[in-house]
Amino acid sequence: DIHGQSKRLQDLHRRIREDADGAPEGRRVIVYVGDYVDRGPDSSGVLDLLTDAPLEDFTNVYLKGNHEDFLVRFLDGDIEAGAGWYANGGDATLASYGIDIEGQWPDFTVLIDWRESLAAAFPAAHRRFLDSLALSHIEGDYAFVHAGVRPGIPFDAQDGRDLMWIRDAFHTSRDDHGYVIVHGHSVTSKAANKANRIGIDTGAGYGRALTAVVLS
Repeated sequence: DIHGQSKRLQDLHRRIREDADGAPEGRRVIVYVGDYVDRGPDSSGVLDLLTDAPLEDFTNVYLKGNHEDFLVRFLDGDIEAGAGWYANGGDATLASYGIDIEGQWPDFTVLIDWRESLAAAFPAAHRRFLDSLALSHIEGDYAFVHAGVRPGIPFDAQDGRDLMWIRDAFHTSRDDHGYVIVHGHSVTSKAANKANRIGIDTGAGYGRALTAVVLS
């Protein structure tokens, strides 16, 4: 979960490149598990980096997180979603696109104004990126999602909201989900390496580490 940390992402890209250059595999895939925006200082810069300077010689896969879900709903006119988005770090995204939020808690009228200003300032390339995001990706024995899966439901029948939002029911499950699920969404102090899941959100949105996992 990158959460607006463009400088940390640039550094992690460098480290991924260095690691891959020493690996024997010919096919290289990098899967981003979502939450590119909000909380950190440079959401627009993160989207610039991912759209303008993706890692070369990699297959780049971009998944949709719950924060992108918030952002798209707001851009599409769901004004009520805007208050929840603002309270969960959307204020930082607005500021990164040059929207003057003045530190105020927004009422409905203010949210309408912010949505119009954001829509006007939002680059077309960033909107195309958001519209292209997948909800899941499979590579070998691993399945990648933003948040997790609903236990007891086949992977190909999972609900999109669960893939972006689920927490406790997934975290506490010891079920075999058919794949090892690689996910973000829920912050841990270090990567959570379980028999049925690998969690890699280590709190970059709060100024902590931005983590990647290397799998082969």
